[in-house]
Amino acid sequence: MLTARGITKRFPGVTALRDVSFDLRPGEIHALCGENGAGKSTLIKLLSGLHPHGSYEGELTVGGQPAHFRGISDAGRAGLAVIYQELALVEEMTVAENICLGSEPRRSGPLAFLIDWETVHRRAAELLQKFGVAIDPAAPVARLGVGEKQLVEIVKALSKDSRILILDEPTAALAEHEVQVLLTILRELRRRGIACIYISHKLDEVFALADRITVLRDGATIGTWDTAQTSKNEVIRRMVGREIGDLFPRRNRSPIFRGSADSSQSLESCEPALRVEGLTVADPHTGRVRLHDLTLALAPGEVLGIGGLMGAGRTELLMHLFGAWGERRGGSVWLAGEKLPPLSPAETLPRGLALVSEDRRRYGLHLPQPVAFNLSLSSLRNLTRAGLLDSGAEFQANDRQFRSLRIKAPGLESPVGKLSGGNQQKVVLGKALMTAPRVIFLDEPTRGIDVGAKLELYEIINQLTDEGRAVVLVSSELPELMGMSDRILMLHEGRIGGEFTRAEATPERLLAAAMGQRENAA
Repeated sequence: MLTARGITKRFPGVTALRDVSFDLRPGEIHALCGENGAGKSTLIKLLSGLHPHGSYEGELTVGGQPAHFRGISDAGRAGLAVIYQELALVEEMTVAENICLGSEPRRSGPLAFLIDWETVHRRAAELLQKFGVAIDPAAPVARLGVGEKQLVEIVKALSKDSRILILDEPTAALAEHEVQVLLTILRELRRRGIACIYISHKLDEVFALADRITVLRDGATIGTWDTAQTSKNEVIRRMVGREIGDLFPRRNRSPIFRGSADSSQSLESCEPALRVEGLTVADPHTGRVRLHDLTLALAPGEVLGIGGLMGAGRTELLMHLFGAWGERRGGSVWLAGEKLPPLSPAETLPRGLALVSEDRRRYGLHLPQPVAFNLSLSSLRNLTRAGLLDSGAEFQANDRQFRSLRIKAPGLESPVGKLSGGNQQKVVLGKALMTAPRVIFLDEPTRGIDVGAKLELYEIINQLTDEGRAVVLVSSELPELMGMSDRILMLHEGRIGGEFTRAEATPERLLAAAMGQRENAA
């Protein structure tokens, strides 16, 4: 259905693709794997017309015919639909308006120039129901979480009756049950003869879904293999060019605090780095209580994992503690023994709290600005003398962080919006680390990050805890929670559904707690 032969794509100072070859068969799910910066996103932009014909070398065909796409509309007419890693929804519009955007039904007769809004909402509701997505079509997209927005994006793409569907990290922000819904949809599309290019760093999904796997490394094709004829370890080795050992290198530590209901139960005589008692928080827009009577404690040098299904309140908890969301209705928060009233992020940062948000483009980055601007943005108060910015000190601090995190970019002055998703995530993390936090909140920090970058992040977590800093890790991936946490709290509908030490945690018990089944969790 699609072939790419000898594709080479150059940018100023960078060759993103070098003689890449790739093909897609009818009714096939073909996985495209590689580290961030390997060239996956560039190849997808080329296939979808964002990089038009003439801007690259090589040949591209669709259905056996030469494809000279001048833009995304040409690719759409040829039957290609793309869901990018970063969402492309209009926040001010409703779910229904986004799904039908560009193909709105019109009224009949003399009013044919007007949109038929009744049909728009009916068609969107039918599509959402068809694909098992429980989202109100009349809801404003701005009110949705990242995972819900991703599902809307997927339904929007599937509504176009495309013959080739390209998905770039489609499950990165989805909860487990939503992932299963998507995988079921893709298997049904395969049965109908629709071909899919599937990009994901989650190799469990790749091996459960894909017929073939192509690996890119440093902009070149390493090879293509039938999924049944290879293994996860082989794919990882080909992606990174080296052997990978333990995927979750968390150093064993004894849990400090046990018992979220009574944080005074300590195994060591130690002041908690963070203590929360009876925290109750309402949504500032609706007034509805989202967090109910939460009590927890976090020790210096500890990683506290927080899991739960979508809507359980994980992100809301971190955003409230950082001062960026919610109306506190009750309870108290203590940082290193100091009671904190509700504060703004500008007030929590100098006290030693930092947040790496799950939505890096919305909350973590200023995309038009360079890497350097973004890295130092939260720590400028530490880089000033007599009220003036010390540009020399800023450069040195930025350069150290840039090199330490191995950010793949031509230099500090590269626009951060031009980086791959994984390298953008590294910039967000570096910005937080430059504030020298005592407690750092990591909300889905490995979303859209390849295996090699994940290992680097995990080692940073180990380094932080070795220095006595505390880490709160929110993740939708149970293996990550179990592999990198000293303790795990599972949230259910804004309440603590269960607490587990690392030794006690199993996927079955964690999922039961996330679903509110306390007996099964125990």
